[in-house]
Amino acid sequence: MLDPLTNAVRRDIADIRLAEHVFAPHYVAPMERRIAGPTPLSADDTGVAAPLVMLTRGERFDVLDLSGNTAWGIAVDKGLVGYVPIAAIEGIVP
Repeated sequence: MLDPLTNAVRRDIADIRLAEHVFAPHYVAPMERRIAGPTPLSADDTGVAAPLVMLTRGERFDVLDLSGNTAWGIAVDKGLVGYVPIAAIEGIVP
């Protein structure tokens, strides 16, 4: 089983690059974006969990899913998967 903190896999969706390694109902191609300013990367989309790490302006974030006010994806420079506020991503209008 792949670690969901380092591999973009959820029960409902997975990064298309993992299709050979895991089954998911849907696969998506990442949308490369940049972080607009300091923001926490969280393990869940509730905003309650302690941040995994802080992301800084200009860091690459590969967006895989947008839902509500959060984006789920990969903090490429950190090698971690998690959620950030949509407003913290350049080029995406909340």
